[in-house]
Amino acid sequence: MSVSKNKATNSLLGSEKKSLLRFFALYIAMVLLMIVVLSYYYYQTQEKLMLSNQRATLFKYGFIQAKRLKVLHHFFDERTEYPRDPRFTSAIYDVEKKAIFSLLEEKNVRFDKEIYMIHNHIHFLKSLDDFYLGTKYIIIEVKDDGVWRNIIWKNILGYGLFTFFIFMLFGLYLAKLFLKPMRDSIVLLDRFIKDTTHELNTPLSAILANIEMMDTGVMTDKNKTKLNRINIAAKTVSTLYKDLTYLTLEQEKENENEHIDVKALIEDRVEYFTILAESKKLKYALDLHPAMIFVDRRKFTRVIDNLISNAIKYNKRNGVVGVSLKQGELTIWDTGIGIKESKIPFIFDRYIRFNQSEGGFGVGLSIVKKIIDEYGMRIEVKSKESEGTKMVLKW
Repeated sequence: MSVSKNKATNSLLGSEKKSLLRFFALYIAMVLLMIVVLSYYYYQTQEKLMLSNQRATLFKYGFIQAKRLKVLHHFFDERTEYPRDPRFTSAIYDVEKKAIFSLLEEKNVRFDKEIYMIHNHIHFLKSLDDFYLGTKYIIIEVKDDGVWRNIIWKNILGYGLFTFFIFMLFGLYLAKLFLKPMRDSIVLLDRFIKDTTHELNTPLSAILANIEMMDTGVMTDKNKTKLNRINIAAKTVSTLYKDLTYLTLEQEKENENEHIDVKALIEDRVEYFTILAESKKLKYALDLHPAMIFVDRRKFTRVIDNLISNAIKYNKRNGVVGVSLKQGELTIWDTGIGIKESKIPFIFDRYIRFNQSEGGFGVGLSIVKKIIDEYGMRIEVKSKESEGTKMVLKW
């Protein structure tokens, strides 16, 4: 099994990668949201459990402080010092919830809850039936040591990461399960293209060779027209054949980089496609200046051939194919059908076609993108429906 076949079988192609990334982005977001929500409710539950455990102790402190207030109330003429305790701090409030005296570190007091925590302090609210020293409410305050919180965060991080890992494995399994039909279809299509390419070689070579050997001087105009149509069809198939050959057999070959005269190469390829352009009554608008590039000639020819053939293929009759060249930049434009703006980001995906009435397997632009990425080049696509498309290649 060849390296290229292994890559076609085992690697995710562009559309499959994007589907997988979209699935995982949504899946990860949902998993993280679920973990955050569960962690929040777990934290709240543990906080309530901690306060419930503290309630008995604070209730006892409140009872003790109430007894001290009672004694202070009866002997207020003899002693006036507010009772203190090293285990807690406290405050007393009247019936209107105004402070009579307070030793609290946390001054924000709530009267709607019996026990609550605020800013690392736990408050316990005790209501008195007898208004000793005008007191209706006693607030008992203890400082939270934070031990329970550290344990909770360790549990959240530990169990959260474990849950996330398990769900990621499950998500990967689901993704492979859902994308298997797409992967099988792509592999089957790759295999079909490879087999088709192999079968095309002999008849296509024979057709092209016989066309070249034809003596058009002894032909009638009617036969010349027929031969011209055969030549157009053969060159169209030849361009597709070269793309398929590169895709299935040649892309793993070692690069043979050299300094290429881009202007001379473009002039050669323009002449090659002239018969196709004339079949749609297209005109060339050439603005070529000297330019050089250091690449593999075979690969760079594939780039130019695909850009020019697309400009011809998707053009309107009596339209224009423009080619502009300067050092470091090649622009190929047409006056054709154009591309919807929403489809422009996907035109370099394999098997994507502009429309169903034109084109072959939809592999040409994916080859272009692969080659320019390999050499660190950039390509910009500007297009408007019914007005045409412009491809700008920069190196």
